[in-house]
Formats: sequence, structure tokens, C-alpha cells
Amino acid sequence: MKDKALLFINGDPPASFPDPGDYGLIACTDGAFHYLKRMGFPLEKLDFISGDFDSHSGKDEPIYDGKFIYTPDQDKTDFHKALEIILEKRYRKVDVLGASGGEQDHFLGNLTVAFAFKEQMDIRFCDAFSTYYFVPEKVVLQGVKNKMVSLYPFPAVENITTRGLNWPLTNGSLSITSRIGTRNFAVDDEVAIEYEKGALLVFVSKEYP
Repeated sequence: MKDKALLFINGDPPASFPDPGDYGLIACTDGAFHYLKRMGFPLEKLDFISGDFDSHSGKDEPIYDGKFIYTPDQDKTDFHKALEIILEKRYRKVDVLGASGGEQDHFLGNLTVAFAFKEQMDIRFCDAFSTYYFVPEKVVLQGVKNKMVSLYPFPAVENITTRGLNWPLTNGSLSITSRIGTRNFAVDDEVAIEYEKGALLVFVSKEYP
């Protein structure tokens, strides 16, 4: 059984879809259901559609019978509630499409939700520009030479050292109130990152011009 889930949420639709065969579970929020249907995604591949259904009215269509999960809790976002369902189904790795674009408060909210789950799940966001995710205190990025690599503290990182970046760090500190590490780029195929304390969000560009 494949151990990774794919989740579509209601930001900018992806330009293309990954191979559904690479995933053991595929889901979407009710807002994302609209663009999946419009773009011709094979909806029979969806394992569940979740949300409060304030943006979807077709849940009685027979083809989707049994796939709708009503999650009315207004104290949590649809993204948060979808991750809870995925976690209940024992998936710990999740690729998320549709997290960015549109209203930027939603984007920031999505990052905050991922932060809340970072100890339980490996969540990777993908959009037209980059892949981004929270990294553990010691990590090696593979296959990144000549790609832009941005380091974003969430909200601070202490004693960070990097290897393989054009502008390396040695026992440095990053903070959203002082210094961040965006718009760097990899000079080696591997980039090593270590830090002692905090939370670090890494963006890896799809291309660097």
C-alpha cells in the first residue's frame, strides 16, 4: 500500500495533476472540488470530499455517494479538518495542492495549520513556483543545484548552519522580526541544514531563472 496522501484545497488550482497512482489516498475540500470537476480530474479517484459544504451543492450526486464527510466545526479551517481525517486514516505523508494564491490570509492560515501538524505529519505544499515544507532540525535537500532555496523562520530559528547555499549560515539566527533567509540559491546538488531550536519553513523553487 502506498503510504502517501494527496490533498487538494481551495487556493489556486494546479497547472497539472500528479499521477494518482502515486498515492494511497486522494482527497479534497469542498471548495477544491469545483476546480477538480472543471479541470477534468478523475473524480472517481477521490476517497473523500470534506468541509462544511458552504461552497458545494452537489453532494447528492450518486457518483459521490459515501465520499462526502461533513465537518461543520467553524473553529477550524477545512484544511485543518481534512488533515485530521487523513491522520485518522493513518497517513503521515501528505502532498497539498491549492494552498497558495487567492486571498493571502488563507495562505498564511494554511502555513499555520501545517505548523500545528508538523510533529505528526510530513506535509509538503506544491504550487506553480515552488515546493515548501517545515523541515526537521537536521535535513539534507537533494537535487537542488541552481534552484532558489528560501529559509523562513516560523517565527524564529537559533544556531542554524547551512552547507551548499551561495550565502551560507554558520551558527546564525533567523527571525521574522529581524533577519530571514529568503532568495538564496543552491550551488551544490545537496544542501544540508541544521539548527538547534525553533521551526523552519523551506521553499525550493521549481526553476531558478
